[in-house]
Amino acid sequence: MNDAKEEIKSRLAIEDVVGQYVELKRAGRNLKGHSPWGVDKTPSFMVSPEKGIWHDFSANKGGDIFSFVMEVEGISFKEAMEKLAAQAGVDLTKYRGGDPAVTRKKNRAREALALATKYYQACLVKNKAVGEYVFYKRNLHRATVQEFKIGYAPSSGKALLNVLVRRGFTIDELDTAGLLNRFKTDLFRDRMTVPFIDTTGSVIGFTARVTGKSEPKYLNTPETLLFNKSKFIFGLYQAKEFIRRSGYVVIVEGNMDVISSHQAGVKEAVATSGTAMTEQHLKALSRLTSDIRLAYDRDAAGVKATERAIMMAGDLGIDLTVISDYHGAKDPDELIQKDPKLWQEAVNHRIPAVDWLLSKYEEDLDLATAPGKRKYSDVALKLLSYIKDEIERASYEKKIAEKLGVELEILREKGKRLDEKLSFPTKKFLKKPQTEAKSDELKKLENSLLAVKIYGGVSKTQIPLEIPDDEVKLSELELIFNQEHEDLKGYDSEQEAGELLARYQEELKKQEIRALKQQLEGMPEDDPDYLSVLEKITNLQRQTSL
Repeated sequence: MNDAKEEIKSRLAIEDVVGQYVELKRAGRNLKGHSPWGVDKTPSFMVSPEKGIWHDFSANKGGDIFSFVMEVEGISFKEAMEKLAAQAGVDLTKYRGGDPAVTRKKNRAREALALATKYYQACLVKNKAVGEYVFYKRNLHRATVQEFKIGYAPSSGKALLNVLVRRGFTIDELDTAGLLNRFKTDLFRDRMTVPFIDTTGSVIGFTARVTGKSEPKYLNTPETLLFNKSKFIFGLYQAKEFIRRSGYVVIVEGNMDVISSHQAGVKEAVATSGTAMTEQHLKALSRLTSDIRLAYDRDAAGVKATERAIMMAGDLGIDLTVISDYHGAKDPDELIQKDPKLWQEAVNHRIPAVDWLLSKYEEDLDLATAPGKRKYSDVALKLLSYIKDEIERASYEKKIAEKLGVELEILREKGKRLDEKLSFPTKKFLKKPQTEAKSDELKKLENSLLAVKIYGGVSKTQIPLEIPDDEVKLSELELIFNQEHEDLKGYDSEQEAGELLARYQEELKKQEIRALKQQLEGMPEDDPDYLSVLEKITNLQRQTSL
């Protein structure tokens, strides 16, 4: 796909792509603006039109137009490629080595779904009874209905089918798009329809709600070539720009919660559709922000969903909080119907997810009884096994021991026994990762060292880093050097390289300590390697400022 990348780059100026997200101003040969991630007080985001690269000095990120769109949109390289190809007017099918038949099927499915969306929207306008349900009973504004492309699927079993067949679509093509049932007639009938829109703005499926009392209440598009419920996040297309600006995301339980939240002014709301949250969902959202707030229903299912989310987040190194006060409502939609301002206030009142979950268990269990204390300690210790930070875990252990009225060591002993019995699947979360991700500080120091090594005329200081072959990376390093180290001459350059190298080596040791500590967490104390790992940590700590 390199040819496709170069073709897209030749058609799109980097300042035009970045300028869609960042207000840029001329700064000599380069352009300058504020970080799109909101982490700087003074402009620290640089773009070089000449080189076709960007670098954010405050967030320590950089690259070309593809890496920028991936970072700012929180999408994969493939998705960024498709988005930029559409902007540039480049047909990617000419460059792909995949099956042309599959590509054609996907394209036809997208076309069918786009037409189905317009058809359903037209049907909503014509149906007075459904319009009353949407605009009055659901209390949705016309702007909201247009934003989410809400429509209505007629009760006739072949209404959509007949329209699309007249447009030249075959039964197989409509089936591939997920628009037909097993009888090859319309899947959605007499339902309010809400399209699933992916991050590029394409419709990939629908969720449809009954307007009366029939069952099931909701019906979703099945898994298709376009729709994968384990990956799809409802409302992300509408929310991503607001998430990027505000720096947080709110995960609600239902699609209507998302729509109501956006209408109420909290446009950072998203939901998983027809499935529980997956690691893929969390990873996609964590690319946009580290501030992830849960707003599930206050029933038993919501408690279990929060518990699962904590377990996954612990494995991914993500901190979760829970929006704690619904003012008596059972879910965000009900609270919004009561008073939109209360929902806006609720979003800002959140507590750590572990604290919230422990408080829910305290409400459900009688801690004055021995069985209640046993059950509470079981679930509490299970949660704590997913907390990686030793200080944070120790703090919770102390609180739980005090709550139960037992000695801290007794609680810890029980935790060890539970772990040894593997009564819950924690071991997979405690394995040492095969590759340790570089810290932001380490990446920043590495970039500075390479910039000084390549462009600073350093010859005496031995910098143990390979010069990259990637032209984009080299251009980014030149931009870093020109911005941060250009005034270095002669001895000053060598001195700067030496100081950077010392800090770099120190950070390497700190990262090794963190990796060893994580490894130690997953080892029983009688493991033959336990003491040797502990000794390595001690020796490294003596060599650093930790």
